[in-house]
Amino acid sequence: MDMQTASPTQTSPQAQSPDPGAWALEKAQALHDAPFNNLLFLAQTVHRQNFDPNKVQLSRLLSIKTGGCPEDCGYCSQSAHHETGLKASKLMEVRRVVAEAKKARDSGATRYCMGAAWRNPKARDMDAVVAMVEGVKALGMETCMTLGMLDLEQAARLKQAGLDYYNHNIDTSERYYSEIISTRSFADRLETLEHVRQSGIKVCCGGIVGMGEEPVDRIDMLVTLANLPEHPQSVPINMLIPIAGTPLADAKPIEPIEFVRVIALARIMMPKSHIRLSAGRTAMTDEMQALCFFAGANSIFVGDTLLTADNPGEDKDTLLFRRLGIEPMELEAQ
Repeated sequence: MDMQTASPTQTSPQAQSPDPGAWALEKAQALHDAPFNNLLFLAQTVHRQNFDPNKVQLSRLLSIKTGGCPEDCGYCSQSAHHETGLKASKLMEVRRVVAEAKKARDSGATRYCMGAAWRNPKARDMDAVVAMVEGVKALGMETCMTLGMLDLEQAARLKQAGLDYYNHNIDTSERYYSEIISTRSFADRLETLEHVRQSGIKVCCGGIVGMGEEPVDRIDMLVTLANLPEHPQSVPINMLIPIAGTPLADAKPIEPIEFVRVIALARIMMPKSHIRLSAGRTAMTDEMQALCFFAGANSIFVGDTLLTADNPGEDKDTLLFRRLGIEPMELEAQ
């Protein structure tokens, strides 16, 4: 269908949402470049076919091990390669992690995400990590972790502990990837995603925009995700937060409308996935966030910080939700 001329009655979401593996870059590009109103109409229509348009999932993110990461990701304040002034910390105690998760649950979060600044978890750390998953799971919350690369054995052990989601972003397109990271390959990321999928853990995978990439790189990133054997159940879209001391400290911000186009395209291409507004919300106006929700975003992180970066406070999110008539999404039956 020609999105340049389609009227609302002509636009067929079913025709635009093929199965995993069916997306070509040219098709995705045509959708991305369509008139903005047509793109948003289609995205909202697809969204309503799969979700309550006035419900948003609330997740909380905790850094369980901060700084000292051996990777050289150009955007990251936690890389040991960058002089950001961030001091490395040891892995948090299990009981403290579970206590923080309980606070998050009591404030309305249904998913708890735990992140460690590692290239990959070491054998000596796995017992503690497993205990964290079991403790948070016992609170009745969904569990998510991001620990770097995983092998099959590690993924299987996390699955046995009750881990629901594993986050491992591809960050950008394969073409642009080497401009951002040199210490691990794009193929390494895809291999970890396959280990996670094979273990039965749900995949949380997205990327970052505003890192100096071209629009086609954002589109190609989504094509990679949509062409995985299964769509990621959760797709975080991060807007770069420039950090002093990192190679991307002076990156030019992505234009708001261009960011909304990425959200809309992600919704159309992965209709049943949770599309999450992740890092960068502090730089977004209420109106920009409202457009993102209309375009199909239905998940956010709550709390004052995301790992080491600022995040809108819960009071601000509550006020915005009230203005928009949005309610927190309830935990799905396990």
